[in-house]
Amino acid sequence: MKLWVYLVRRLLLMIPVLIGVVTITFIIAQGVPVSERLLACTRPPKNGFPPEGSPAYNSLLASCGLNQPVPVQYGNYLYHTFTFQWGYTSPNSYLMSDGGPQIHSCGTTCSVATLMQAWLPYTIELALLSLLFVLVFALPLGNYSAVYRNRAVDQGSRVFSFSGFSLPGFILASLLIVGVYFALVPSFTSSNCLGTPYYAIIRNWPSPACFSMFPNQLPPFMNSMGATSPTGFPTVDALIYAVGHPGGVPGQPYFFWSLAADSLLRLILPALTIAYGAAAVILRYVRNSMLEVMNLDFVRTARAKGLPERTVVRHHAGRNSLNVTVTVLGLSFAGFMAGFPVIELVFSLYGVGRLFAYAVFPPVDYQTIFATTVLFTIIIVIANVTVDVIYSYLDPRVRLG
Repeated sequence: MKLWVYLVRRLLLMIPVLIGVVTITFIIAQGVPVSERLLACTRPPKNGFPPEGSPAYNSLLASCGLNQPVPVQYGNYLYHTFTFQWGYTSPNSYLMSDGGPQIHSCGTTCSVATLMQAWLPYTIELALLSLLFVLVFALPLGNYSAVYRNRAVDQGSRVFSFSGFSLPGFILASLLIVGVYFALVPSFTSSNCLGTPYYAIIRNWPSPACFSMFPNQLPPFMNSMGATSPTGFPTVDALIYAVGHPGGVPGQPYFFWSLAADSLLRLILPALTIAYGAAAVILRYVRNSMLEVMNLDFVRTARAKGLPERTVVRHHAGRNSLNVTVTVLGLSFAGFMAGFPVIELVFSLYGVGRLFAYAVFPPVDYQTIFATTVLFTIIIVIANVTVDVIYSYLDPRVRLG
C-alpha cells in the first residue's frame, strides 16, 4: 500500500472518532438549562432573554431550533460544531486576576470560536516547546541508558523516570516557581517590568505597566483579546515587531527585544513541567526498545563486520528502536495535552487550557467547555494520525495491515 493511500485511510478514520465525541457532548448538553443552550446560537438581548413562555421567547427557541425533535437538534449540533459555530461567552469570566488588561472586549458577549482563535496559538507554542524538551531529553537519555546498561547513567535515568511518574505536574510547577523566585528575584529590581524572570513566570504577559504609552496598555501587535499579528503566535510576532522597530521606545532601545525574550522565557518552566512527566514515560520505552533491538541478529552482524560501536548504535539500532517510541509518543499525547489547563492556570499563561479551567468555575461556561473538548479531540486525533504516518514511514510493513 502506498503511503498516500495509508494517509487517506487514517484521515477517514478520524471522522467517526470526532462524531463520537460530538455525540457525547450533545447528550451531555441535553441536561444543560435551555437559557444556557440559547447562547450557543445567539447573543442575548441587552435586557436579557424574554420571560419563559412568552411569544418572543418561543420565537427565540424556534430560531435556534430548540423546539425541534431531538434528532433534528442533533443534526443542527453536528453542523454547528463542524462549522465552528460554537456560540458565545461572557467576557466577565475571563478578566485577569492580577490587575492586567481585560482579555477581550467585543461587546456584551464574545464568540467562543473567536476567543479560541486568539488563544490557541499560545497553547500551540507551549505544546511545541514541551514536545521539543521531551525529544531532547528522552531520546538521548534512553539510548544512553540502553548502551550503558546498569551503569551510572542508567541508574540516574531510572531515578528520573520514577520521579516523573510520581510527581504531579502542579506540584512540580509550584516547586519550580518557588525555586526560581528565590534564585533570581534578588538579582533584579522590582521596577524592571521587562527582562525580569520572576514577572515572566508567575504573572500575565505582557505587563500592563510596561505599555502605559500605548492604548489599552497592550503591545502594538496585540489586540484586546490577546491575539497577536501577523502570524498569531505571540513570541514570533514579538520578534517580528522587534526587528521592524529596532529603536524600541524613548530611553529603552531594546524594549521590544526584551518583550520577545520575556515571551519565550515565560514558556520555559511550563514546558519543562509538562515535558518532565512525558519524558519519564518515553525514556523507559526508548531504553527497552533499544535493548531489544541491540540483541537482534542484524546488530550482531554489524558488530561482526567490525563497524564502530557508535555507528552500530546510531545507524543500525537507533532508527529501528524508534518504532515503539513513536507509537508510545502518540498514545501519551492525550495525557500530554490533559495537563495544559492546570499548568496554564498555575503559570498564568494565556491558552485554551486556561480557558477550559475558567469555564469550569462558576458561573459555568458550557459553550467554552464543549468547544474546548471538541478542539482538544481534534488536536489529539491529528497528532495520532501524524504519529501513524511517521510510524508507517519508519516501518513500511504496517501499511500491509
